[in-house]
Amino acid sequence: MATFGNASFNTAIYASFRPTYPRSLFDFIFRYHERSKDARWDRAVDLGCGTGQATVELTPFKRVIGVDPSSKMIQVAQDTLKAQPVSTGQYEYVEASAESLPFLADGSVDLVTAAQACHWFDWNKMWPELARVLRKDGSAAFWIYSEFRLTGHPSLTHRINAYAQGLDPLHSVGPYWQQPGRSILENHLVQVPEGNEVVPGAFKDFERVFFTGDHYPSLPSPRSVILRKKMTWDDLLSYFNTWSSLHTFRQRNPADAQNPRGDIAVRFWKDLKEGVGREVGRPMEGHDEIDIEFPMAMIMVKKA
Repeated sequence: MATFGNASFNTAIYASFRPTYPRSLFDFIFRYHERSKDARWDRAVDLGCGTGQATVELTPFKRVIGVDPSSKMIQVAQDTLKAQPVSTGQYEYVEASAESLPFLADGSVDLVTAAQACHWFDWNKMWPELARVLRKDGSAAFWIYSEFRLTGHPSLTHRINAYAQGLDPLHSVGPYWQQPGRSILENHLVQVPEGNEVVPGAFKDFERVFFTGDHYPSLPSPRSVILRKKMTWDDLLSYFNTWSSLHTFRQRNPADAQNPRGDIAVRFWKDLKEGVGREVGRPMEGHDEIDIEFPMAMIMVKKA
């Protein structure tokens, strides 16, 4: 994702205000991995690791490598690691693309993960590289979260969709997402081909899992939402500022910042605050808290 590598992109805000993944998600992945009687726990690799948020959760593995194409993201991840009071040598970070991992030997990896990154992968290259580096019975788990929802306020979902996915280039950030990655994310990875379609016979136990609750009833066998975050309204605005589409919108529409109600993100934030305020019967202040949830989709697979 090119925007995250731009010099003007604020990685500190990105690291601070993105949602963090619950322990139950990683436990779900680890249980899938240990289904194989010969499952090993030597090396895990986290692709598109960003600032290392998910990388450091792969604690059962002896060695964990975070991989990201952005030098800025890798630097933040390394600085965070150096700030820890005790260094165990368990984690390291490498600047590289997900589809080319020449520093990994054939059949040397037990688990490969990717959090909020796999919608950018070139799967015609990703599946062969995954088949190369995974050990027999090794596992892979790739997941994304889609558009946030205001828990308890479904009447405002249409406003969220209009802002995030609309077509109006002056009143929506929808036209400013990088494609086709964003569409793959919004469609919960259903366009991602199964591994054996690209590398016949290389994989087994392919699964698609949807932690989407009632938000997308057309998806098969949806499970309850597990990614939730309680935020102040001020923090929610900071989260909006991590969106790559907003970053691009501001670059292309600098005059929007002169709007007397604030720029496009502030106006959207105010609209949501006012909408919730009407529903609860009082104005929302910046320090008030709001419950947010994020529908998620996951692909899991094992090396045959």
